[in-house]
Amino acid sequence: MKYPIKSLSMIATFALASVAAYAQPIPKLLVVDMAKLYDSHYKTEEQNAKLRTDEQKAQEEIERMNKDGNVLVDDYKSLSDQSNNPALTADAKSKSQNEAQKKLEEIQRKKNEIGTFAQNTQRSLQQRLQTFRSLMLEEISKVATDVAKRKGATLLLDKAGPTLIGVSNVIYADSAYEITDEVMKEINKDRPSSSAITAPSPVVPATDAPKITVPGVSPKK
Repeated sequence: MKYPIKSLSMIATFALASVAAYAQPIPKLLVVDMAKLYDSHYKTEEQNAKLRTDEQKAQEEIERMNKDGNVLVDDYKSLSDQSNNPALTADAKSKSQNEAQKKLEEIQRKKNEIGTFAQNTQRSLQQRLQTFRSLMLEEISKVATDVAKRKGATLLLDKAGPTLIGVSNVIYADSAYEITDEVMKEINKDRPSSSAITAPSPVVPATDAPKITVPGVSPKK
């Protein structure tokens, strides 16, 4: 039986398309837990320790400033008591009242100073944490990608990231397809021998508000 040239051409085209389709690699999906990798990275542990140390130093400075402020409060109370002493002359009372008012203004300045220091410290620590996290996740992503490629993966999913409705991107994954532990070994291969593995603890930069209180005086809004 003879086939028209047009029919033979169509058959050949279909055959080539079929071969090309079968030549495509079968998709291979792997999963990884980026949150676990970030928390378990030795550099994260070191950075968290540095941030906690700097936060503690800032807190100690705030406590020192609070003590200085409370000394001013004691001076204010003494001057206030003097201004109410019936044995003093009118001029002496007036002088004590003026000095007490100046001391009260000094106390307010000290409160503002402490508040500004606390806010700036918290902002600085938070910025350092965000910058570090961004750089580390980029570094970990590159290592995870390299591991996934070595294993022939065509798609790597992060099972730690939630969707817009708060559900994990990966509802279920067979443990045979997870490479978190393998990536963890890779990212921690350069861990200094003196760096012990500790349970990760979140760093939440925070500082106390001023603790200077003046009896009988309402704080300014």
